[in-house]
Amino acid sequence: MKSRRTFIKTAGLVSVFGALSPSIAQPLGSAIPQSPLLGAEDIDFTQQPLPFSYAALEPVIDSLTMEIHFTKHAAAYAKNLLDACTAEKVDLTNTKLTALLAKISAYSTKMRNNAGGHYNHEFFWRTLVPVDNGHARMPSGDLREAMDSDFGSFENFKTQFNEAAKSRFGSGWAWLIKTADGKLKVGSTPNQDNPLMDLSELKGTPLLGLDVWEHAYYLKYQNKRPDYIAACWSLFNWEIIDRRFKNA
Repeated sequence: MKSRRTFIKTAGLVSVFGALSPSIAQPLGSAIPQSPLLGAEDIDFTQQPLPFSYAALEPVIDSLTMEIHFTKHAAAYAKNLLDACTAEKVDLTNTKLTALLAKISAYSTKMRNNAGGHYNHEFFWRTLVPVDNGHARMPSGDLREAMDSDFGSFENFKTQFNEAAKSRFGSGWAWLIKTADGKLKVGSTPNQDNPLMDLSELKGTPLLGLDVWEHAYYLKYQNKRPDYIAACWSLFNWEIIDRRFKNA
């Protein structure tokens, strides 16, 4: 069993995409200022530095998983998105990523997968904060009132979100969104789709997104996705989620 686990980890490291440039890949343990990218509309076409070090989310997310996730998987989405934009003649100067996602059905599958993958990861990093950061452990104010109104309670919301994350078959994302009529809603999307896409069954402004692809948790949690989901509640930055709610 030990040799099999070693093989899985080694194979994973070998199979992931090529290394990212030093300007983006941060050294382990480095201190990185919090990014100002908070809202659904603020994410552009380029990968930004992480707002924390690779080890900052331990023990929930281990540093090796964080490093591979950021420098290999997420970096590949960013690179492939720019390649797709060049091939499909997208004017990056005058096009917002959110606007492109809103009409993603007009583009190729490569554009759909990589625009979604890049957006989702940039959004995800800025939803997370180190466990010992002293941040609020639960939502408050207007967001909490909306949760009580739309879900009955925070605990009901949490149960629904956990279920959406656990029951997403294969790879995908779980979301808390604000719909066009101002209501909160929980759901999930497959692969790298998100609620901003015109072809998504779940539509709205993302407030909270959780990556449930295996590469986000497998080295530490193996096949125990529910354990990973439960642990991530201690990382959610409710100040940022509340700000997204107010700006949506």
